[in-house]
Amino acid sequence: MKIAVLALQGAFAEHIRVMQELKVETVEIRQLRDLENNPDIAGLILPGGESTVQGKLLNELGLMEPLREKIRSGLPVLGTCAGLILLASGIANDSNRYFATLPVTVTRNAYGRQSGSFNARDDFGDFGKISMTFIRAPIISSVDNPEVKILSSTDGAITGVRYRNQLGITFHPELDNDYVVHKYFKEIAAGYAGTNGN
Repeated sequence: MKIAVLALQGAFAEHIRVMQELKVETVEIRQLRDLENNPDIAGLILPGGESTVQGKLLNELGLMEPLREKIRSGLPVLGTCAGLILLASGIANDSNRYFATLPVTVTRNAYGRQSGSFNARDDFGDFGKISMTFIRAPIISSVDNPEVKILSSTDGAITGVRYRNQLGITFHPELDNDYVVHKYFKEIAAGYAGTNGN
């Protein structure tokens, strides 16, 4: 099984390290041919970083539409922080839209700038309490489809959701040591790989 990591900007190296520690083969997506040369990927990780920069590069490199189509066709995707913003169908404080495949509205930099970074420990899905590192994090300000499952909340703000094949997380699970989010995503990708013969 092979999982792709968008490697245009941001914390992609940390996601690759975690997946490799979980014994998952990874491939970096930096340009269109990386995607074309790996038709058998079973999942995609969109890392934290700068959503506006990543969105601009996705468009310039011709990656936006092919990746959007794969997500719409069922490819499992994990979007963390900026990656969640790329997935969101609505951004409350930004006129830009990117993949817009995840029916939630997010608010960028909801906790303020770097000084608003913090750590928490809250329940995530059925996995119990996990460490959560928030860095200039967005919040999920509304869920816009009844099929969206809320996985986690911190101080009343939604911090993790799942909608079909998409996981959207406001925090940075790649910076903590429990790997719960990545293990969960690995299970989703493995199910997809088994169904699609990858």
